[in-house]
Amino acid sequence: MSRVRGSFHIALVLSLALHVSLLMPWAVKAPPRFSPPLQVRLLAEPVIEKKPIPQASPAKLRSKSTLPAHPSTAMKEIARVAAPIPPLPIPETKPVSMAAPPPPTPEEWKLASTYTLKNSKRYRYNLGQLVRSMMGTAVEGPEQGLVRLRIEVAPDGKITKVEELWATSKLASKLAMNAIQSLPPLPPTPTGKPLVFEQTISFEPFETGWPPSYKLDCLPDPPTFKNPFVWDGSSPQVASREYSENVSPSSSAPPPADCVTDSTSHSIEEEERELKRQMDQWRWGR
Repeated sequence: MSRVRGSFHIALVLSLALHVSLLMPWAVKAPPRFSPPLQVRLLAEPVIEKKPIPQASPAKLRSKSTLPAHPSTAMKEIARVAAPIPPLPIPETKPVSMAAPPPPTPEEWKLASTYTLKNSKRYRYNLGQLVRSMMGTAVEGPEQGLVRLRIEVAPDGKITKVEELWATSKLASKLAMNAIQSLPPLPPTPTGKPLVFEQTISFEPFETGWPPSYKLDCLPDPPTFKNPFVWDGSSPQVASREYSENVSPSSSAPPPADCVTDSTSHSIEEEERELKRQMDQWRWGR
């Protein structure tokens, strides 16, 4: 029993010694290091010496010998140097103008009175050229412009209704209306029916219109577009397939046998006329 107690005491002492040896570095702390004392050095502000500003010496009066003998001559020289340079004169440019085109000849009216293709195309062009020939000379400026009219012609050639759709010049609109009111008697319409069409008349110094091409007028008109999906709610609906069959190009009338559809025929003569028209219009050949 005494041996057990002795061994127990020995083990207890060893355990305490081990723990004390482990805790000794933590218990013993190094003394804190003090930072060096803060030293403040007070310096006096340096005194800046202000130097006295040297006074400008008064201007010396010129002697009587240096003064000009003739003050008026000196003033003239100063005025000549200080005078602004006069601007260069702007050359006066004459506004561009173009005389009215000649009216259609009797031969052109005779040909137009029998031309029924494309809603009497020749008749419509001749009437527009006749109105423009009566409007006078077009001068470059704010009064130049275009006017578009809706014209109705009776079978006997009498104009029954004229409506202005739009115009870019008040003078062009006024001259066109005055010319239509004073038109000479016109030949009957080619179809013997009332002729309704729209015509744009140019009152400008660089363009008066030119003859349209009549080469492919014999071809039938393409079918007008109609939206197959529009329905008013009361009429019977037509299927899109039936509509496409009704307006297909195969259902249109074939062109006549004498219709020339080759675009290369008479091309040299037409190109010469077109070049001459452009030279006269734009004046680039002068």
